[in-house]
Amino acid sequence: MDDEQRLELRVIGVVRSPLRDPADAPRQGDEGAPRAQVVLDPQVWPGLDGLQVGQELLVLTWLHRARRDVLQTRPRNDPHRPEQGVFTTRSPDRPNPLGLHPVRVLAFGGNTVEVDGLEAIDGTPVVDLKPLLGPLDER
Repeated sequence: MDDEQRLELRVIGVVRSPLRDPADAPRQGDEGAPRAQVVLDPQVWPGLDGLQVGQELLVLTWLHRARRDVLQTRPRNDPHRPEQGVFTTRSPDRPNPLGLHPVRVLAFGGNTVEVDGLEAIDGTPVVDLKPLLGPLDER
């Protein structure tokens, strides 16, 4: 792969969560994920200007404990389901293990954003935050 095809991501924060082991994490945030904190590098804190409690965000993470050599998986690790390509699933194990986590902002404090429904484990690197968009006439 030549240099033009390489990417560079900057970690902007880290997840602080009661979830310590991937085996204990729900498959998706709406399946019982706990409250968690996104602790941001103070240098990126100005990027939160305008964010409000109650707003929905996408937290983009780097799933640092995922396997990067997996191209086939059984959806939800169900042994009764046939294997299929990882690009048709939400499996964390994949060539580029980016996590997408829709959450709701609960509070701010210092350089921390408290959110609800984040299924990422403690220590997961955060690479971006993006607002979830509402209907076209509200954007």
